[in-house]
Amino acid sequence: MSRITNSLPYQSAVVTGASSGIGRAVTRRLVGEGLRVHAIDRDAEQLKSLARECDVETTVIDLQDTTRLAELFMREEIDVVVNNAGVLPGTGKFGERPETDIDLMLDINLRAPLHIAHMALQGMLERKRGHLFFVGSSAGRYPHPNCAGYSATKAGISMFCDALRCDLLGSGVRVTEIAPGRVQTHFYRTALGDTTAKEKLYDGYRSIQPEHIAELIGRAMTLPDYVDVSRIEVFPTDQAAGGSQIVSYEQ
Repeated sequence: MSRITNSLPYQSAVVTGASSGIGRAVTRRLVGEGLRVHAIDRDAEQLKSLARECDVETTVIDLQDTTRLAELFMREEIDVVVNNAGVLPGTGKFGERPETDIDLMLDINLRAPLHIAHMALQGMLERKRGHLFFVGSSAGRYPHPNCAGYSATKAGISMFCDALRCDLLGSGVRVTEIAPGRVQTHFYRTALGDTTAKEKLYDGYRSIQPEHIAELIGRAMTLPDYVDVSRIEVFPTDQAAGGSQIVSYEQ
């Protein structure tokens, strides 16, 4: 495949969770902008499928162990990182979910993005350029029932982004959090099952598509380097965050 000419100050990118959904759409978008993209995912077959669609370099890795990525950041000048990978093992009241959910979500949703950002910043700070993207969630900004553990990890990402911007003032490195509401991907199907996800979330509803998130990331990245889109909250027109519930107390 011939590589597209790139007019951006950025040359290369890393996208985690790149094999499907938002990550796949973002990868295609960044390749379309002319960047050399390293697609990171644990699904080897889906990465092969992605590589047939666009010119990417693939790495199969489970982000519960990010140490294998250190060599990539030492070897390559990575200008853009899209921390997209995330997990929601299931939904339900926090006390009724298995304890294994806690460590899995902390590892993938919070610990991995922080480690990857730390690796990326070593070179970005030296070169005085770079853009770190974090795909958060409306669940990290507003309370969602039956997602307490997941919400905690995404709220951690949101506050990390705010604090990291303070640390990076004057460095030339930008930080952008994308906090979407309902996006139509396989993410919820994993947590709810395909049929339930379709019935509860998608059938009869107009949902955001992964390509819409990719468009927002692409636009934020291509703005002048003195413009940092710090946070984008994006919802379907038919969805609102917040709300309240009240129930009777039973003794």
